[in-house]
This record gives sequence, C-alpha cells and structure tokens, in this order.
Amino acid sequence: MKDNKVKSILFAGVGGQGILRASDIMSLAMMEAGFDVKKSEVHGMAQRGGCVTSHVRYGAKVYSPLAEPGTIDILVAFEKMEALRYLKFLSRDASIILNTEEINPPAVNMGESPYPPDIIDFLKNHYAKVIALNAAEIAQQAGSIKAANVVLLGAVSNLADIDRSVWEHVIKKSFPQKLIKLNLEAFQKGIAA
Repeated sequence: MKDNKVKSILFAGVGGQGILRASDIMSLAMMEAGFDVKKSEVHGMAQRGGCVTSHVRYGAKVYSPLAEPGTIDILVAFEKMEALRYLKFLSRDASIILNTEEINPPAVNMGESPYPPDIIDFLKNHYAKVIALNAAEIAQQAGSIKAANVVLLGAVSNLADIDRSVWEHVIKKSFPQKLIKLNLEAFQKGIAA
C-alpha cells in the first residue's frame, strides 16, 4: 500500500451464504500481505436466513474494526437487496461487487411487499464501479454452488492490493485437502468474471 489510508470492505448477505468464511479468508490474505487488519461481524438471525455482515478494514495501522457510514471502499453484496440495505456505508467512489442472487425476505414471501425491481440499474446509475455476477452459476461451473463465496472473493481480489499467490496460499490453508482444487478454480473464475 502506497499510503497510510485504511481501506474498508463490507461483506453483506443472508445467513448460509458463506459471508463469514469469505471475510475470514480476506482477513488472512490481508495479514499475509503485511497489513494490519481488523474484522467485525454481525450474525443477526443468520441461522434463520437473516442478515449477516462483516467489516474488514486494512492498512498500515487500523484502530477500529467498524467502518463509519460513508467510508466503505468496497461492498461485496452476496444478495442483491442486501446491497441496498448498506448504501449509507459506501463512500462516494465505492466499488460494488454484486451477486445477482435473489433471496426473498419474509415480507416478500408473505406478499406484503414486492422484491425491489431494477436493483442493478439503480446501483449502476449511482456508483461508478458495479460488478454484477451470478456467483452460484459460476461456482457450479467450478464444481459446487457452495463455492459462490470464493467466486466473490476472486472478484474482489481484482480491487485489492494483494498478489494472487498470497490469495492462493490462504485458500489452500482455509479448506480441507479435498476442497482446495474446487475453491482455487472458483477463485480463478471469480477473477475472470
């Protein structure tokens, strides 16, 4: 990192999408690259499909694990509507990596309100860098839909200050031997996406 600026990444999604695993891998990669890292997570009602977030902040010296509203550099939204929920945290020039998956919240399932239309267009009209991808479909091409979180890590790695070899090393340490090849492939597909 050329300056002392602390960078902030917010992972947001729904319980069961692998948000916490992805933020753990991101934190380990940042530490291996020599950054000071702070991480915070909120599980909410994660086991019941509720919101899950994780802040990862890195730089030469980081004092707080939580980013203030208006300071997030990168939002990694594991579900489209979750991107909308955390817009107040984004800086004006933030980048958004958006999984196109839609998981209906209870209000939508019960018919009380519609799922918001045109989320991708809305985000692209308000933020300069929005990368939308179907992480589950890409993960399935790598061998398992469960690697969607690693696909999203591949996409966010294009915006981070870390050499690919560091990412690969951390991914190898983060999964059992039988899942390493699958997750490395999912990561590479995320980079390409």
